[in-house]
Amino acid sequence: MLMSVSLAGFAQSKTTQALYDGHKEALTVFFYHNTLRMLNQKEDKEFDALIKDIEKMRFLMIDKTTDKFQPKDYAALTKGYKSESYEEIMTSRHQGRNFDVYLKEQNNKVKGTVVLVNDSTYLYILDILGSVAMDRVTSLFNMIDESADIGAKIKDFTSHGDKKRNKIQVETDDN
Repeated sequence: MLMSVSLAGFAQSKTTQALYDGHKEALTVFFYHNTLRMLNQKEDKEFDALIKDIEKMRFLMIDKTTDKFQPKDYAALTKGYKSESYEEIMTSRHQGRNFDVYLKEQNNKVKGTVVLVNDSTYLYILDILGSVAMDRVTSLFNMIDESADIGAKIKDFTSHGDKKRNKIQVETDDN
C-alpha cells in the first residue's frame, strides 16, 4: 500500500492529462528511460547523460490550427501547472519556438519537469517524471523531433493524416 501511495505522489501532471482529454486529436507518445535510449541511434554519450534522470516522459503535440488552441488556453495551461506546485524556471527561444520550463520539487529533489514548446502552429509538451539539465532542454526536444521513427509519426500528424486518437505507446519488453 505504501508503494502505491508513493508512486501516486510522483505521477505525471494532471494538467497535461486534462489538456489531452480536451484535445482528443492531439498526438501523444509515452517514453520510458530505456526507449529514450533507443532514440540515441548514434550512441551519443551526451544524450545518455541528458536522459539519465528521466524515468518516464509523455510527449504531447497539439495542432493549434485545427484544435482551436488560443492564447487564453495557454494561460490556463500554465496556471494549471502552477496549481500543481510546478515553478516556472526558464523561458527561452530556439529556432522560432518558445520554450517554457516548469519544475516540481520535493525534498530539494526534482520530481517532475514540464517543457512547453510553442510556435505559431503547434504546442508540444514534454511532461517528464524526473529531470533534465536546463541547458539541454532544447537538445532533448530536437532529439525527439529528429528521431526517425518518432519524427515520421510527427510528420504524419502534422500533414493531417489519420488523426483518430493519435496515441502511441513506446516501450520495450522490460516495461
